[in-house]
Amino acid sequence: MQKLYYGGDIVTMREETDAPEAVLVTDGKISYVGELAEARRQCLPGAEEIDLEGKTLMPSFIDPHSHIAMLAQYTDFANLGKCTSFKDLAVTLSDWLKEKRLAEGEVLVGYGYDHNFLDEQQHPTKEVLDRVSDTIPVCILHTSGHMCVANSVLLRECGITADTPDPEGGKFGREEDGTPNGYIEEVPAMVKVLIPVFSRVKADFARQLEKAQQIYLKYGITTVQDGSTNASGFQKLAECAKGQVFHLDVVSYVLADDLEKTAEDYPEYYQKYHNRLKIGGAKIILDGSPQGRSAWLRKPYEGEETYCGYPAHTQEETDRWVETAVEKGYQLLAHCNGDAASGQYLAAFEKAAAKTPENPEKIRALRPVMIHCQTVGDDQLDEMKELGMIPSIFVAHTWYWGDVHLKNLGSVRGAHISPARAAMERGLIYNFHQDTPVVEPDMLHTVWCAVNRVTRSGKPIGQEQCIGVYEALKGVTIHGAYAYHEEERKGTLEAGKLADMVILDRNPLKTDKMQIRDIQVLETIKEGKTLYTRCPPYSVFKVLSIDELL
Repeated sequence: MQKLYYGGDIVTMREETDAPEAVLVTDGKISYVGELAEARRQCLPGAEEIDLEGKTLMPSFIDPHSHIAMLAQYTDFANLGKCTSFKDLAVTLSDWLKEKRLAEGEVLVGYGYDHNFLDEQQHPTKEVLDRVSDTIPVCILHTSGHMCVANSVLLRECGITADTPDPEGGKFGREEDGTPNGYIEEVPAMVKVLIPVFSRVKADFARQLEKAQQIYLKYGITTVQDGSTNASGFQKLAECAKGQVFHLDVVSYVLADDLEKTAEDYPEYYQKYHNRLKIGGAKIILDGSPQGRSAWLRKPYEGEETYCGYPAHTQEETDRWVETAVEKGYQLLAHCNGDAASGQYLAAFEKAAAKTPENPEKIRALRPVMIHCQTVGDDQLDEMKELGMIPSIFVAHTWYWGDVHLKNLGSVRGAHISPARAAMERGLIYNFHQDTPVVEPDMLHTVWCAVNRVTRSGKPIGQEQCIGVYEALKGVTIHGAYAYHEEERKGTLEAGKLADMVILDRNPLKTDKMQIRDIQVLETIKEGKTLYTRCPPYSVFKVLSIDELL
């Protein structure tokens, strides 16, 4: 089967000035890129010609870090992202409770609240959630994924009392007398409620994954990540893969302590795709959230004398994970928001590199990734260059929480968040992500953020870190492919690569930089097959809006 695309701008991402007339797709792969006359000469009888009518064809977008399984679960939870007060939270949850008519034994879960944008300028407590129900367990998740709040019923059922100690790397919010107030910070503490909560949520995971894929497709994404998969979570993903649920390529990074056993149990997925799912490597989480003031910094937060956040793990634990990854030969991703966490990760790799003469080159070949890089220092970017480490930058922080970072970090450190230009100038192969479901996987908005660096309130933030449009597009195409060791198959339009493509209503390279976020994805194509179009008929799914899905 052949399809010939012509009649519009074609952005190959091979070179910025590359402007071929046509792309020919044969049996799901690109077979020719170049002059229209030659493309037609190579067409077989029955080839379909597609006139772009002035629109733009380019490689589809590659998500370098998100959590598709979490997004799937969230499609059945109450969306609190638009709430602006404690009252809004209670009303939204109460309405959701009435609509869902939860059965005995079930729990009410909400997600996406952000204390930074509530009128009260603080996290809610159990008293707010007790207004929703004093008989049904209620749990709400912060938009960062690093905090949650439980009502009194849930705290009792989980056995969290004044005598419950704070675990290492986590905290329980408390009243003056030590009684838990419902606020819970960071994973080691959150698991005390989240494991019981999620075990009681009734859901059809395959159906949820279908809905989650629609969201990525709407934004032109054809390769996605599940960025913190535990052993049971991978079992569910594998069951869905066996059932042919995946239409996109999904790369799972299994939590480091679960990786070896998971790889043994599912060898067909280890470092290779099977039914569109593969295990790419391991993931560790070294600190928290800068907007939640739990990220681990080298210097105190603004207004604090000593408080710098805190680590999620010890240096010894981090050294062990890194040494094992290098020894076993798999890629390691680390969540590092604070520069102290970045330093911990870099120190572990520097120790591993010094162990044998072969290790430095082995590490570069494995392409370790630092996820988020919010406050990474220029000195640390230099170290990353030596190690061949990839900075995966959550550059959309400049828009979503730029004002918060300026408040929490001060004008100098706050302006330096997401330092894309500093990474680019050092020759690092950076990429950009949205950490979905933290924010929607809107790649063109992310490109806009990298190019413009403007906060929600309209303030410029670190304009010296702005990069060009083409360089920003690299961060969501070919550089994303590189992070997955897939640059020979994806990320550019050239012969021999998969026909993973997107059609846009205009060319980002010719659009005013302040209007880039307004560009529309018209069609998303995976291996020559249209999986999403803004106009019916729909090839795979009935495409819903984000509001309908969430």
